[in-house]
Amino acid sequence: MKNLIKIISVVSVLAFYGVDAQQVVKKDTLSGTELTITMDAKVNTALESIEDKCSKTASSVSLRSDDEDYTPSKPTKIYVPNRELTNAEICRKNPRILGFKIQITTVKSNEEANEVKAYFRKRFPNLKVETDASLRPNYKILAGSYFTKQSAASDLSKVKEYFKSAVAVQYRIFCAEAK
Repeated sequence: MKNLIKIISVVSVLAFYGVDAQQVVKKDTLSGTELTITMDAKVNTALESIEDKCSKTASSVSLRSDDEDYTPSKPTKIYVPNRELTNAEICRKNPRILGFKIQITTVKSNEEANEVKAYFRKRFPNLKVETDASLRPNYKILAGSYFTKQSAASDLSKVKEYFKSAVAVQYRIFCAEAK
């Protein structure tokens, strides 16, 4: 059994030496540097035939462009509006965008946040108010949703009458709720 394994391994090693390989020097198409590649003769002829087909195609295209009757196919046009997108068009693409909210105040506890929200709702029933707890142990009280800082300015001036520290801040908003 050991002799059989030795014979098979010797035959397989000799079989690999029987493969015809040659060194081929090619020029790189981008930088022009020479590449030395070792490959089988059949693979080399297959690559050369593919390269010949590519060069024939490239030369036939350049010949066609010189013909007077030849009209090259025009690329398809992509419609890009030359105007600013409306808010409805923006909302269709992205339901949640970066907009603005009015930060009323920052408080230390959830109870204080609920008191401020109740007071705010009494004064401004038409504005949605929410609590942001991402700064725990502090809580941010936020109101409204606006596309721009300018659209928040009128509500901000009214809110500042009751909350002097109110300011417009950038925030992720639901597009459908925004003004």
